[in-house]
Amino acid sequence: MSSRPMDTDPTTADSTPPTSSTDPAAGFRVVVVADYAAAQPALRAVRETVFVHEQNVPRELELDAERDPLCQHVLAFDRQDNPIGTARLTPDRRIGRMAVLAQWRGRGVGEALLAALIEHAQRLGWRELSLHAQASAIGFYARNGFLPEGERFVEAGIDHLTMRRLLGAANPVETREAALAALIGIVAGARHGLAIYSRELDPGLLDRADAIAALRRFATGGGIAQILLQDPAAPQRALAPLIALAQRLPSAFEFRAIEEPVDRNHPAAYLVNDRDGWYFRPLGHRFDGETRLDGGARARQLRAHFEPVWERGRPCSEYRALGI
Repeated sequence: MSSRPMDTDPTTADSTPPTSSTDPAAGFRVVVVADYAAAQPALRAVRETVFVHEQNVPRELELDAERDPLCQHVLAFDRQDNPIGTARLTPDRRIGRMAVLAQWRGRGVGEALLAALIEHAQRLGWRELSLHAQASAIGFYARNGFLPEGERFVEAGIDHLTMRRLLGAANPVETREAALAALIGIVAGARHGLAIYSRELDPGLLDRADAIAALRRFATGGGIAQILLQDPAAPQRALAPLIALAQRLPSAFEFRAIEEPVDRNHPAAYLVNDRDGWYFRPLGHRFDGETRLDGGARARQLRAHFEPVWERGRPCSEYRALGI
C-alpha cells in the first residue's frame, strides 16, 4: 500500500452518467464554499461517510487539517439543506476529495460539483486542472474532458490514475487510452448529433467496449451519428462491433463511403459533436491529435468540412445485409 498522501477522486463521486438534470428541480443545489471553518462539519459528514465508513480509508489519511483550510471547496445540498456531496481545489491546481453519498449517485451531483470546480478555476485564471481518479471513475472524468496520463498507482489502498484537462485550450492526445477518453468525452457531450470521419472505423478505438458503451448511450438517448468511411470493406470484414450496434439501432446510425478522389486524399480523421466538442487526428491511421469539449470555432470548421463530403458520399447499404 502506498504511503503517499491521499487526494483521491473516488468512483463514488458519481461514476455513472446522470439520469436527471442538475438544476434545483432535481432536488439539490451546489455552492462554492468561502468560509471553510463554517463548512467543515458538512464537509466532514460527507467525506467520512464515503471514504472512512464506505471505502475503509483510514481516518488519519482522510483528514487533511493542514491543506483543507487552503483549498477551495464546493458542497452539494438536498432540499432540506443536508450535505450530499463535496469536492475541493487544492493550491497546486488539483481536484480532490470528490465524494457523493450513495443514495445520490447517478443523479448528476458529481457532474454539478465538477462543473462548479471547473468554472471556479477558470474565474481564478487557472490554465489546467489535474486529479487522481479512482480506476473505476475514469469514465466519469473522461466524460468531462479529462485525459489520462502515466501509469496507474495505488493511493490509500485503491488503484488510481492521473488525469488532466487544459482550460481554454485544446488538450493533446498522445496515447490510445487518452484517445479513448477523448472519444468518450465528445460522445457524452453531444446533444443529438455526432459526425465521425474515419478511415476504417479505427480498430483499437471504435471497437473498444467503453467506446461502444458510450455510443450506445448516445443512440438510445435519441442521438443520431453520421459516419463517413474511406474504406467500408475493412470493418465489414472484421465484423466491427459498431456495425453490429448500428444494426440493432438502425435509426441512430448512418454510414456513408467516401468515393470522390478529392475526398479520399484527406489524410485526417475526426469526431465532432453538436455542442462544440471535437477530437482531431492529423493522420487518420494514428490516435495522436488534439481534443476540446468547448472549441466552438474548430468544431464549426470540422462540421463545415464534413457536411459536403457527407452529401457526396455513397450510402453503405451493404452493412444492412451482413446479418450480424
